Amino acid sequence: MRNVGVMGVPLDLGGSHRGVGLGTRSIRIAGLGEAITALGHKVHDWGDVDTPLPETLDEGSSRHKYLPEITEACRQTKVRARLMLEAGHFPVFLGGDHSISIGTIAAVSAYQQARGRRLGLIWFDAHGDFNTPDSTLSGNIHGMPLAVVTGEGPPELLGIGESQGPMVRPQDVALIGIRDIDGLEADRLRASKLNIYTMRDIDERGIKDVVQEALARVSAHTDAVHCSFDMDFVDPEVSPGVGTRASGGPDRREAHLAMELVADSKLVGSLDMVEVNPVFDERNRTSLFAVDLILSALGKRIL
Repeated sequence: MRNVGVMGVPLDLGGSHRGVGLGTRSIRIAGLGEAITALGHKVHDWGDVDTPLPETLDEGSSRHKYLPEITEACRQTKVRARLMLEAGHFPVFLGGDHSISIGTIAAVSAYQQARGRRLGLIWFDAHGDFNTPDSTLSGNIHGMPLAVVTGEGPPELLGIGESQGPMVRPQDVALIGIRDIDGLEADRLRASKLNIYTMRDIDERGIKDVVQEALARVSAHTDAVHCSFDMDFVDPEVSPGVGTRASGGPDRREAHLAMELVADSKLVGSLDMVEVNPVFDERNRTSLFAVDLILSALGKRIL
C-alpha cells in the first residue's frame, strides 16, 4: 500500500486553447480518488494550487506570454509539492497545461538534491516542449518546460530551481513519442543531449523496447525518476480532449503498456498527468483514460 498524494494545478495560461484548467476537476470527477483507493492505496488529496484566469490578465511579451503569472504558479506548485514529498506521499500532479511541470520537477529535483541524489526524467509527449523565447513560434510557455528544467529559458523560470545547474541533466532525460515539432525546436532537439524517441522509433521498435531502453538510460546515473505524461502523447482518436492534437500517436494499449512498464521498473516516484482539456473531450473519455493510465503507473494489472 502506498500513500498517494494528489494535487491539481489548474493552470490555463501556457497554451493557446482555453479549457485545460478544467482538467484537474474533470479527472477527479472521472473517479481518480476512488479508483486509487480500490487499488489498495491511501489517497491524500492536497487540493488545487490557486491560478489566475487569462481573462483577468495582460498576456505580456509575445515571446513568453503570462510569464510572471506562470512563474508564480510554478513557485506555489513547488512549495506544496515539496510538502507532499516530505510527508512521504507518492505525488500525482494533475494539470493544467504542461508548464506546471516546471514547478513539479523543481520540487522533486530539490527534494532529491537535498538527499545527495540525482533525478532522471521520462517525458511522454507528441511535442518537444523544448522551445525557448528565441525559438518559439507562439510564445506559449507550455512549449518550453522541458527546456527550462534542463537549464534553458527565461531567468524567472530557471530561478525556480534551487541549484546553479539544471533541475535535470539533459542526458538523464528521455523524450518519447514526439511527432509535431517546430522548425527551430527541431534544430535544438538535434543538438541536445536528450535521449529522444520519435514515433518512428515506436513504430519500428515497439513501445516495449523504447520505454524499457528509455528507463534504463534515465536511471543509469540517477537515483529516482519523475514521469511527466502529456495526454496528447496518445493518438487523438483515443484521447480527443487535449489542447493541441497531433495525429499518428500510440493507441490505447500502447499507452497502457508504457505506464505498466513504468510501474514494473519501480524507478518512478512521482507523476504528472497534464493537458486534459474537457472543452474538446467527448463524454469525459480523455479524463477517464487519464485515470486508467495513472492506475497503470501505480501498478494496476489485468490479473
